[in-house]
Amino acid sequence: MSPKNLTPREIVSELDKYIIGQDDAKRAVAIALRNRWRRQNVSDELREEIAPKNIIMIGPTGVGKTEIARRLAKLDNSPFLKIEASKFTEVGYVGRDVESMIRDLLELSINMVKSEEQEAVKNKAMELAEERLLDVLLPSRHAEREAAASESPIVDISHDGEVVPVNETREKLRRLLRSGKLDERVVDLEVTESSTGPMIEIFSSSGVEDMGLNIKEMFGNMFPRKKKKRKVNVSEAMDILVEEEAQRLVDMDKVTRTAVERVEQSGIIFLDEIDKIVGSDTSGGPDVSREGVQRDLLPIVEGSTVNTRYGMVRSDHILFIAAGAFSFSKPSDLIPELQGRFPIRVELDPLSKDDFVRILTEPHNALMKQYREMMATEGIDLVFQDDAIEEIAEVAFIVNERMENIGARRLYTVMESLLEDISFDAPDMSEKDVVIDAEYVRKKLEDIVEDEDLSRYVL
Repeated sequence: MSPKNLTPREIVSELDKYIIGQDDAKRAVAIALRNRWRRQNVSDELREEIAPKNIIMIGPTGVGKTEIARRLAKLDNSPFLKIEASKFTEVGYVGRDVESMIRDLLELSINMVKSEEQEAVKNKAMELAEERLLDVLLPSRHAEREAAASESPIVDISHDGEVVPVNETREKLRRLLRSGKLDERVVDLEVTESSTGPMIEIFSSSGVEDMGLNIKEMFGNMFPRKKKKRKVNVSEAMDILVEEEAQRLVDMDKVTRTAVERVEQSGIIFLDEIDKIVGSDTSGGPDVSREGVQRDLLPIVEGSTVNTRYGMVRSDHILFIAAGAFSFSKPSDLIPELQGRFPIRVELDPLSKDDFVRILTEPHNALMKQYREMMATEGIDLVFQDDAIEEIAEVAFIVNERMENIGARRLYTVMESLLEDISFDAPDMSEKDVVIDAEYVRKKLEDIVEDEDLSRYVL
């Protein structure tokens, strides 16, 4: 089944593979994603009228807000941009303007589509690259053309003095090339230098930070790219030539059109720290532009047309997922117009010790699996006993309670401290079977946990 046709229940099931708990948030994003498919299947007249159901996620750091949005975008193969709302400032202040997020999303989309197109033509690119590499190894094309004109056979002298037709030599080289027997041979390869020309900044009302245009892109015919010869081995030369041929085969006009359409119809922007642009009661100081940022965001979220280097892009149907802890404010503190553009509110739950145990073991990318696989590269068989997993979860939970609650991210700091010695000594260890039990965890972390000042720096 195509990712775009997944039902809400199937979307939640896919998210469950990577994210523990947070069922309400998963249901909300699953419905939002399914609504996109529904919108594509209504009448053309009504399709433009259906606005995306934007979401505000409320919850402390490290509980899965970003991961839910990122995994959702991967499911739908959608362009995805995560950006902190606090990076933006009201027009007239120093900082990024809000329209830059649409330009960034389009750049990501173009790279995605370009990679897909290059993958689609990879076989053809490899064929063309192989012929070019054979020309370097056996420069005979010119001789072939001359022979065709004179109707005389082309010959090549082998190492033992035998006269061999060039086309036979070429096929022999092709077989050696494909078998990898020529990989270490060094050849002179003419490669195109990367563009490093000066930049022109176009000053406009939309800001300058994203309007840098390369002179060589604007006047490509006047300033053709330079070529230089490099000495590389055959395997590296093949990679370079495949990349060059793939770029030639890709139609960039088509890439741009597809990328713009994908942004407009299925782009996802994750606005983190949106609570940081909620102004306080003060009338001056650093808070003065916060409401201005909200008002600048409003037309983008409502739907407007943004000027980019690839043309105009509409934001009407981009899905916006905002997130914030809202520790000292609440969503209702946002300006009313912006509140109305985020009709879905979901609150994410703080993580418990049991959640930590599940996060360590259940997801497809669980921390325990990551550390076991990394140590396996050193020949170490790392085994975590159940009581050790419980103890690690307990330590992470206690440290979060005593200090700043950073959610599941605390598990990373705990695991790194726990396995520091093993990670350092792994290449030199004679004992390849390592068992981590609760006693080992307590021994390694007990002093850090008990000393609150030390734990602030270590965990």
